Amino acid sequence: MNGQPSYVLAIDQGTSSTKTLVFDAAGKPVARASEPLTTLYKDGGLVEQDPEEIYGNVLASIRKSLQDLESKGFDKAAIKACGISNQRETFVVWDAQTGKPLYNALVWQCKRSVQICERLKREGLEPLVRARTGLLIDPYFSGTKLMWLYENEPRIRQAIDKGTACFGTVDSWLLYRFTKGEGYLTDYTNASRTLFFNLEELAWDRELLERFGFPRLRLPQPRPSSSHFGYTDLNGSLPGPIAITALIGDSHAAAFGEGCFSPGTAKATLGTGCSIIMNTGAAVPLESRNGMVATICWSTEERIDYALEGVIVTCGATIEWLKNGLGLISDSRQTEVMAQSVPDNGGVYLVPAFSGLGAPHWDMKSKAAISGLNFGSSKNHIVRAALESIPYQIKDVVMAMNADAGIELQRLMVDGGITSNGFVLRFLADLLQREVVSIDMPDVSALGAAYLAGLKAGVYKGLDQLEGFSAGKNGLSPKPAESMHDWYAGWQRAVERCVEPARSLA
Repeated sequence: MNGQPSYVLAIDQGTSSTKTLVFDAAGKPVARASEPLTTLYKDGGLVEQDPEEIYGNVLASIRKSLQDLESKGFDKAAIKACGISNQRETFVVWDAQTGKPLYNALVWQCKRSVQICERLKREGLEPLVRARTGLLIDPYFSGTKLMWLYENEPRIRQAIDKGTACFGTVDSWLLYRFTKGEGYLTDYTNASRTLFFNLEELAWDRELLERFGFPRLRLPQPRPSSSHFGYTDLNGSLPGPIAITALIGDSHAAAFGEGCFSPGTAKATLGTGCSIIMNTGAAVPLESRNGMVATICWSTEERIDYALEGVIVTCGATIEWLKNGLGLISDSRQTEVMAQSVPDNGGVYLVPAFSGLGAPHWDMKSKAAISGLNFGSSKNHIVRAALESIPYQIKDVVMAMNADAGIELQRLMVDGGITSNGFVLRFLADLLQREVVSIDMPDVSALGAAYLAGLKAGVYKGLDQLEGFSAGKNGLSPKPAESMHDWYAGWQRAVERCVEPARSLA
């Protein structure tokens, strides 16, 4: 500013690695680094990480990115602010006096609280949880895993009962460490994934905390994602302190980075699974009747946008199964040409319920199936059916969101590895009859964190400027495709054949 270059440092702390990028005042990355992170997979579905290793991993990533920045002739003293996006639902419990972790971080993938979730549902708690938090009672969210620690680890129980246990998602833990214990805060998006946060009041729900058995649990103060959270020199990595001006969960950061600024805009991350978030505007979403969860999309001090989210369990994992399970391909890049070599799927449908079906069905007892095979079917038909299953599942979620929110999808932004597959994106645009926009930026969560941090710090001037940064995105407009209606009806019948037997066995 004042003619001098200004940069924003963005930390994207993920499950398998931490990425750190430095963005300039035009929203372009000028430096980047990544540091792998170890995850501990234990028997019984237990998944943990060492909180100190998470912190050290982030510092290593930061230092590498600053080395990259300086090697290109840029000055790290021009960094004005820092934003953090983080793996959601993963949490740490630490001692309020010493700041030391009391246990490993429990990762969002961890399934240790399955029985606790079943117990809470039997006790009739789920309607209250859904009405207050927008979430389902599920091990995916933090609260029931904290209950597991309380019931199984005496040291955690004692600390919580004495009021000396600090609970925090990864953003809070990093902020606490970066500010040397002065900052004990979180943002609305991360808070909204704990089962403790009241979406309407934007505050911790004391009745739910009582019901969960945590009346004396210390919790970070929630704020909008783009806010002032404290100062840090990143443990001596910078010549002086800078402001931390954004905290946000990674999927929400991706939605902001991709420009989900208005109701009806949505993003889909096409990875192993698929997370779809649709901006529903300023009104708190009504409780979903169609298998979605309500959440905060993103927030600034002037504005809060809510969202509906749907999670697809199996997306890119289906392509990996074609390669490793069936041996039909040797490289995922082959699938595009194979799918395009046949005029349609020949009546073949692949329902990828390898680990059950997620939104909007939420039927974990369903099994994967291939239907419609005949002597005219080839491996190309199977490959095409596998690729088609990705857009079909996304349409299932989008239709459920439309029904819940009463808002029509305007356009869909997509990111993730599968966006390189032209067949999937074209099929998706034609199936939805909406523009599908692929952002040419692999680190979109870091981008969203940088945008939010830069807005608060004055590096970026407003949403209009950020939308201008995205003007060059690659958009696919839908083409008329009357056959899509019949093909989608065939998909729905195939899914129903998988779901009904599972329900009859339940």
